[in-house]
Parts: sequence; C-alpha cells; structure tokens
Amino acid sequence: MNSVAKTYQLFINAKWVKPASRKWNSIKSPADGRTLARVAVGNEKDAQKAIGVARKAFDSGVWSGKTPGERSTVLLRLADLLEKNTPRLAKLESLNQGKTIKQSLESDFPFSVDNIRFFAGMSRNLEGKAAAEYAGFGTSYLRREPIGVVACIVPWNYPLFIAVWQGIPALAMGNTVVVKPASHTPITLLEFADLTAQAGIPPGVFNVITGPGEVIGTELASNPNVDMVAVTGDIETGKKVMAKAAGTLKKVHLELGGKAPFIVLDDADLDAASEGAVVGGFINGGQDCTAAARLYVHERVHKKFVQLLVQKARRMRVGHSLNKGTDLGPLVSETHLERVQSFIETGKREGAKLALGGMRSTDKLLAKGNYLMPTILMNVKQHSTVCQKEIFGPVLAVLKFKSDEEVVRMANDVKYGLAGSIWGKDITRITRMANRLRFGEVWINDHGILASEMPHGGYKMSGSGRDLSAYALEEFTQLKHVYVDLTGKKRKPWYYTVYGKK
Repeated sequence: MNSVAKTYQLFINAKWVKPASRKWNSIKSPADGRTLARVAVGNEKDAQKAIGVARKAFDSGVWSGKTPGERSTVLLRLADLLEKNTPRLAKLESLNQGKTIKQSLESDFPFSVDNIRFFAGMSRNLEGKAAAEYAGFGTSYLRREPIGVVACIVPWNYPLFIAVWQGIPALAMGNTVVVKPASHTPITLLEFADLTAQAGIPPGVFNVITGPGEVIGTELASNPNVDMVAVTGDIETGKKVMAKAAGTLKKVHLELGGKAPFIVLDDADLDAASEGAVVGGFINGGQDCTAAARLYVHERVHKKFVQLLVQKARRMRVGHSLNKGTDLGPLVSETHLERVQSFIETGKREGAKLALGGMRSTDKLLAKGNYLMPTILMNVKQHSTVCQKEIFGPVLAVLKFKSDEEVVRMANDVKYGLAGSIWGKDITRITRMANRLRFGEVWINDHGILASEMPHGGYKMSGSGRDLSAYALEEFTQLKHVYVDLTGKKRKPWYYTVYGKK
C-alpha cells in the first residue's frame, strides 16, 4: 500500500464524481487501524443521479439491446481483467475486510472470476418454453426479458464476491445496475468499477454509490425508477428494504442471515468431521452466513469429537491478514468485535462452558487490531441466545443429541434456513435426514462448498430467491407470454362470447 491513502469518488455514468455532500469517510484496516482510503459519503441526490443514468441507459437499449453474445463477450473481458488484477485486489480486500490473504487469493477471487465466466456463458443459453398452440387458434411462446434498473446492496463480509453474485447475473441479462457497498468495506468494489469500464460496459450501466445504508439504501429501495433490489445482509436489513420497496411493489431478492447446523452422527469419521467443523466454522473469521455455527454431536461420540475439535482449533494461527501463515485474521471492526464478545458473555451467563478462546489476542504485535481467539462453547442449550441468534464471529456452539429424530427437530428449530451439513457413513440414513432439513443447501460430509453451477439461497427468514447457477439469471428477468394468431380470420370463434351470433 502507498503511504498516502487513496481517495475514491462515486462511480456514476462511468466517471468519478464528487459527492454532493462534499464529505469523505476514512476507511481503516481492522488488522492494525491504519487509514487505507478516503471514500465519498454519498446522499439521496447522488443515489438519484446514479438511478437516473441507469434508467436512461436501460431505456436507450445501449446494453439491454445487445445480443446475449455481445454482452457475454464484454463480461468475459471483465473476468480476464479481474483475474489479471487479483493479486492487487486480493491484498486490498484482506487489508480492508480482515480476511486472510490465502482466502482472498485462493478462494474468493478465483471463485468470483469463475462466477463471471459462468454467467457470461450461461446467459447465452436461457430458453423460453417451446412454441405450441395451447389456445387452439395460435402459437404461444415465452420470452425472458431484463427487469430494468437493479439496485444491489452488498454486505461487508464478502465485499466483491457478493457484488459479483448480484451484479453480474443482472448485467448478463441486460439490466443496468446501481451498487451500494458496505460502508466499512468499499475499496475493492470501487476498484472493480474501473475494470467494468475497461472491459467495455457502457456508461450508466454499472454504477457504485458509497454512503450510509439508511440514506443510500432507503433511496434505492423506495425510488420508483428502480425495478428490483437485491440485498445480502441480516434479517433486519431485509425487513427494512422490503418495507421501503413495498411502496413501488418492486421485486425484492433477499439472501439474509444463517445459523448453520453441523450434524455429526455416531458413525461419522470424527477426524474428518472435526476438521470440517474448524474450517467451516472459522472461515472468514466466522463472518459467513453459512458458517458452521451449531455443532450437533451424537452423545456416543461427543467426548472424542470435542477433544479433536479443541485440539485442531487450538492450532489455528491468529495474525495479520497479509501474513501467508495466518489462519484467522481480525474481525471487520472494533464494534463488531465487541458485539461478538457480548454474545460469548451472554452464552456463559446462560450456562455454556468455555472450552477454548473467548478473549482477544494477547499478542502485542496484534494490539491495534480486532483479533478474537477461536472460541468453542460447550453445554449449549437449544433455546439459548448463542444457539438461536447469528453471532457472525469465530464462535462454535456445541450441543448433544440422542436420535436422528431429535437432531432434525433441533436443527430446524431456528428462524434461519440457509445451509447445513450432515456427517456420517450411512448414505440412506443421511439422505432421509437431508430431505427433512428446512435449509436451502445441505452438504454431506463437507461444509461450505459452492459451485457456480449450483443455486445458493435460503428458506424461512434466510431470504428468498437464489444466487449462483442458471436460477440466478432467471431471478433478474421477467417472463413474457407472446401469442400469435394463426387463423388469419377477422372474427375468431371466441369473439361470439362477447357479441354477435355464430
């Protein structure tokens, strides 16, 4: 990083624009507190300007009027540019968000590149229903058409990753986009905006507005010139967006919180399961909606599993985000760190026992950062706060169960329904259980695996709609039925049901 922090303006109509407020926000690294950048603080006027140019660009057909092949070519160039810039942007994201550099370099950015390439190719293959004479007098066919202006509200845990999930399928289907990044973590998305222009995405088609959620998010959700709003965030954010969007009845796409169950059966490979729990629970510092948060362990193997779990978690290396040997970086902010610590204290008051961690790092070299040691809570009760609410930090809650019936009931007994996993050897038994879990994604003998070709999304209060896969492309279209008369007659037989005689 340069010693002088870079200043970022708003990205509107493929240009960098000063905010109407003339205010700037200092972005600090959670690793050591240093200032990384100055970022524009946008307001309603800025959001309205971005929406206006996006509306004009959509209505002009400069992007929506291109063929799927033409849009695909531009998006493939964007994927190449992102891949080329990955070393630089991955470093920025780790510094800005706190995730380890190995996660940024080896997982998040390569997957984002793959997502873009998948959506670029798949957008050329979406089909409507085959033509047929359903009404008897003519042919019907279906068209998938872009919705219009799509607003994307992106969270801080995966600043670029989720912007790609939301924004790229919207672009692939011919929509124009206005993206609002989280206030803590806007840097990589602003850098990505530059790449969209280099790739050849026309002015007004992709715009980025930074600023407070209660201002920018409210405008995006309520503005009548926005046709759809896609949100990834917590439940409360989703509720607020839905309420604001109700005034214009726009489409709302939600990927909200999670509280993933991690079920360990009595025939599971405990070495593999404990490894999976550490990786699945502590990925991105536990700041992941699909993180393994509730570990349900069969009473016959509970003692051995916990022993292995603690041993492996104790070996995790807590350190600076850019250290290649770091397994667990800092949490995104001091405020969030304090929130996670308050959950741990609440858990202890409600009867949970601390098996590991629970405190900030005591390493003097990490004193300026937001570092929390990997934490394991034992003797957790089903209806306790740490079992029912999303902590969003490196905290694993461990519970016992006796039967398959009991653990399915316990796993489903939360308001969330995003993802979960089951570990064991009897595939018939596991499949029966997986079919009864009310979650949008269930992994067997793995946790957290995603593929561009497979959908991701939740049940219950974890949201609606799907990211990834061809289903995500459908989310950003509207379906039109077109009917073509084939009789050539002035009066069709059904006309006589309204007037005249046969």
